[in-house]
This record gives sequence, C-alpha cells and structure tokens, in this order.
Amino acid sequence: MTAPILIFGWGNLSRGDDAIGPMFVQQLRILAASNIGVSIELLEDYQLQIEHALDLAEREHVLFVDASVSCEAPFEVTALRAVRDATFTTHAVSPQSVMQVYADLYGAVPPPCTLLAIRGMRFELGEPPGDSALAHMEQALTWMRSWLEDKCVSQCIEVEVVHA
Repeated sequence: MTAPILIFGWGNLSRGDDAIGPMFVQQLRILAASNIGVSIELLEDYQLQIEHALDLAEREHVLFVDASVSCEAPFEVTALRAVRDATFTTHAVSPQSVMQVYADLYGAVPPPCTLLAIRGMRFELGEPPGDSALAHMEQALTWMRSWLEDKCVSQCIEVEVVHA
C-alpha cells in the first residue's frame, strides 16, 4: 500500500547548506519513531529526476523539501502546480516539471504538491551545513509537525512510516 503523503527532500550532502533537504528527511525519520500521527513515506535523493514523477502516483499530498538561496529566512511554503519549464531537459529538474511529467504520463492532474524551501547561505563543496541553515531547518520541522497534524485531523490516518 502506498502511503498517502510523500515527503521528498533532495540535495547534495557534500555541499554545505544544500544538504538541508536530505537532512530534513533524516530528522523526520527520527521524529517518526515518536508517533507523528499520519502515514507518510520519506524519500531523499541527490537531485530531482523526471523518474520521480512515478513517486507521485497514488498520493494525497506531496511535500518537496529543498535548500534555497532566494527564499526568505527561515523558510517559505509554496503551493505548486504542474509546469513544463526549461528544467525538463536539464540536469536539475524542478518539482513543477516533475508534476508535469506525472500529468503527461498518467493523463491526470498530479496530487497537491507543496514546496518547503529552507533558507541556506553556504553551498561550498566539502563544507558542512551552517548553523543558520540548521536553525532554519529546525524551525521548518516545527512547521511540518503542524502541517502533518492538520493532515491527520482531516484524514484520520494511523501512524505508519515507510522508509524509502
């Protein structure tokens, strides 16, 4: 059975604050053991690919998590819509483009998707994440707990975490 909610963090663990997306998912795995109250699947990867459109199938909601140099601190939350953008044929695919691939592949509207962009400042190769970005991630985790509680209240789903 596919979990109704997918939380997908991506980034490069070797490039400073770019590690925030995968680290967010890793922290959520730890928190999940303490009964977060909603059935979710956790997924992390180095970058988004068009193949990730398959991960959207049978979902009620998808939360994409990534570090950002352009969002306001500590983080921004944005509802997404499918868009055929220039990233479709590039090395780094946008969440909107993944959604469009889903729409093209299945001939259906993708599930509701949200981007959680966490403010980062340092993306140098070989550097660890900075203290500011880690603090922003902690604030985003607090927000995400409330977001998941809202999902649980509206869906009344039992706890089940699928580790991808």
